[in-house]
Amino acid sequence: MLKIAIVGATGLVGQTFLQVLEEKEIQADYTLFASSKSKGKIINFMNKDYEVQELTKEINFNSYDYALFSAGSEIAKEYAPLFAKNGAVVIDNSSAFRMDKSVPLIVPEINFEDAQNNLGIIANPNCSTIQAVLPLKAIDEKYKLKRVIYSTYQAVSGAGKRGIDDLLLDNANKFPYHIKNNVIPHIDTFDESGYTKEELKMINETRKILKHPNLSITATCARVPVLNSHAESINVETEYPFRIEDLKHYLNNFEGIIVTDETKNNIYPLNTIANGTDNVYVGRIRRDYSVENGINFWCVADNIRKGAASNAVQILEKLIQKRT
Repeated sequence: MLKIAIVGATGLVGQTFLQVLEEKEIQADYTLFASSKSKGKIINFMNKDYEVQELTKEINFNSYDYALFSAGSEIAKEYAPLFAKNGAVVIDNSSAFRMDKSVPLIVPEINFEDAQNNLGIIANPNCSTIQAVLPLKAIDEKYKLKRVIYSTYQAVSGAGKRGIDDLLLDNANKFPYHIKNNVIPHIDTFDESGYTKEELKMINETRKILKHPNLSITATCARVPVLNSHAESINVETEYPFRIEDLKHYLNNFEGIIVTDETKNNIYPLNTIANGTDNVYVGRIRRDYSVENGINFWCVADNIRKGAASNAVQILEKLIQKRT
C-alpha cells in the first residue's frame, strides 16, 4: 500500500487535504504530521483515528511514497528536500519552490505533464493564481494572450485561522486594520516597487504556468470582509479577434470551468456558489471596447479547496494513476 505523509495536518489547508482525500477515497497508509503544539492530537480520518506526530529530523523519511505539505515556506525548505531525497514526491503548498526553475508549478487541467518531470518536489501555485490561469489558458489556446490585468478580492480564509478570527471577532491581529467594514488593498509584504508579494506571485506564477515568460501582466490584490472564496476581475487583451458567444462556449467546455453568465436573470459567479466546490466559476464575460481585442470577466473559486488543497490532491491522484 502507498505511504503518504500529510505535513501541516491540523491547519486549515491540512484539514481540507484530509477532507478531499476522503471524498476521493484515496486509500493509503497515512501519517499525519504537525508542529509540537499539535503532537498527540487525535484526528478521525477515513473512519480511523490517527495520532498527530511531531515533524522532526528524527522521523524515518525513506518510508513514504508521497508527502502533501501545507506548513509554510520555512518548514517546506527544511523538510521537503529530506522527503524528496529519500524517494518521496512532495507536493508543496507554500511559495518556497514555486519559482525554482527545476520545480514544476502545476495546475492539473493545464500542465500536468510537467509534473511527471519532477526531481522529487512539485509546487502548488498561489490560490489566486490557480483560479485565474484556467480561464486564461482557455483564452490563450484560442486567441493568444497579449496582456492581463488582475484585480483580486480575496477572502479572509486565505490568511488562515487568524484571518478568519479577525473577521468573526472584529480583531486586527492578522491584518494591519480591522477587516470588518473595510477593503484592505494589501496582501503580504510590499517590496520597493510598491507591489506586494501577492501581486508579484500572480504575475510570475502566471507566466511560468502558461509558459509565457514575457507576457504583460499587472495585478492589484485586496483583502475583503468575506469568509471564503476569492473573486477576481480579470481584463485581457488578445492577439486574435473573437466572438463573445464562441468565447463563452469554449470557456464552458474547458476542464474545471463553469460559465455562470445570465445577466438578464442576475446570474453570475458568487462566493457562496463556489464555497465547497473544486470548480472555477466564470461570468460577466463581455467585450472591453477600450482596446481592439479586449475581454472583461469575473472569476470566483474556493481558495481553500481549488486554490490549495484540492489542486494538490488532484496532482497526487493523477500521479498515482500514472504510477499504477
